[in-house]
Amino acid sequence: MKKEINLSGGIDLDAVVESTGKRIDGRKADELRNVRFTKDFITTAQGSVLMEMGNTRVICTASVDENVPGWMRYQNVPGGWVTAEYSMLPAATQNRTQRESAKGKIGGRTMEIQRLIGRSLRAVVDLQKLGRRQIFLDCDVIQADGGTRTASITGAYVALRLAVDKLMKDGKIKQDPVIEGLAAISVGINKQTPILDLCYLEDSAAEVDANFVMTESGKIIEVQGTAEGAPFSKDELMQMMVLAEKGIGELVEMQKTVLG
Repeated sequence: MKKEINLSGGIDLDAVVESTGKRIDGRKADELRNVRFTKDFITTAQGSVLMEMGNTRVICTASVDENVPGWMRYQNVPGGWVTAEYSMLPAATQNRTQRESAKGKIGGRTMEIQRLIGRSLRAVVDLQKLGRRQIFLDCDVIQADGGTRTASITGAYVALRLAVDKLMKDGKIKQDPVIEGLAAISVGINKQTPILDLCYLEDSAAEVDANFVMTESGKIIEVQGTAEGAPFSKDELMQMMVLAEKGIGELVEMQKTVLG
C-alpha cells in the first residue's frame, strides 16, 4: 500500500522508506520511472509533446519564426537559431511558486535551465541547414517531481523533431538539419548507491546529484554534478555515467517509437 508523504518541511527518507533495500517507489537502482510521450499535445504548435517521467510532467512545444535574432543579422552570422524558454506553473510544486512574470524578472535557476535546454538542442542541429529561421522550444512544467530539466530536454527534442519534419514536408527545408537524437537524465548517489532518474524525495536526500545530456551515439553534451555532502570519486562518476548511458539509450528508443 502506497504511503502518503508530506513533502513540506524537512524530509527524512529513513522515516518513510521501508528498510528493504529498494527505492522509495520500489524501482531498481538502474530503473527509469514510467515514461510516456503524448505527441501533438498542443495542436497550434508546429511540434509538441507532453513529456511524463513518473509524476514529472512537462509540456514541450516548438514554434518556428521565419526570422533570425537581431544579433545574428547585426553580426552577419549565417544560418538559423534554436533557443529555449522554461517555466513552471505555480501549482507544479507542493507549495505554490510565484510566477516569475509577477516578480518582474526571470530567476537564476530558470535562466540556467533554459540556456541548458537551448545549447543542448543546438548541439544536434546543423544551423546552416536550418536556414534563416529560428525555432523556439518552450518547456512548461505542469507538475514537478524531480528531473524537470532533463525531462524538458528529452521532450524538447521530440517537439523539435516534429517541427523540423513539418518544415521538410512543406518544402521549406531541403536537407534534414537534425544530426542525431539526444536525451537527458538525472543520476545520483544515495547511501553510497548510484541510482538512475531521481524523484524529488531522492533528489532532496541524495549525497550526489548529477544531470547528463548525451547524444544517441553516446557523445556527451553536458554533465552537471554536485556533491551535497562529501566529494565523490572518479570511480563514482564513472558509475553514474554508466547508469546515464543506459537510461538515455532507453529514452532515445522511446523517442523513436513516438516519432515513428
